[in-house]
Amino acid sequence: MKTLLSAARAIDTVNERIGRLACWLTLVVVLVATANAILRYGFRFGSNGLLELQWYMFALIFLFGAAFTLARGGHVRVDVLYGRQTPRRQAWIDILGGLFFFLPTTIALTVLSLPMVASSIEVWEGSPDVGGLARWPIKAAIPLAFALLTLQGISEIIKRVAFLRGLAPAPVQRRELQ
Repeated sequence: MKTLLSAARAIDTVNERIGRLACWLTLVVVLVATANAILRYGFRFGSNGLLELQWYMFALIFLFGAAFTLARGGHVRVDVLYGRQTPRRQAWIDILGGLFFFLPTTIALTVLSLPMVASSIEVWEGSPDVGGLARWPIKAAIPLAFALLTLQGISEIIKRVAFLRGLAPAPVQRRELQ
């Protein structure tokens, strides 16, 4: 179990770092959107590339912020029943939900997105709009982000099993960004 907890800590660390980068990307997307609006409305200079860059960064914030949010207990739950349970029952709910719903879904999304990414890379897919960006890099982020989310789900399950065995404290239900 010590090895699994070490693996969980490593996964948490990777997703924490990537999540913090996604947080900073929020500032960058605001600056790009502001610059794009000033250029478009102040100087009558439109750029499809800048507009698509906004969309791509927005997508990356959500894609790479998902595992970070899961690690911090920030995903939406149906708290009507869950919040009234003991920490042990909550751990069991998290384990069973992770094994039977979360992991199958994230694994399926990772695997099912690979052919789309492969075909996009194969043709070096680009934007259909003049001056737009390449599409294949943003599509390649999809399976990577779902793989990270899958790993974080595994980490969360490991931590709950360790809690049930008395080897770790109760998992944090919600942590704020510090």
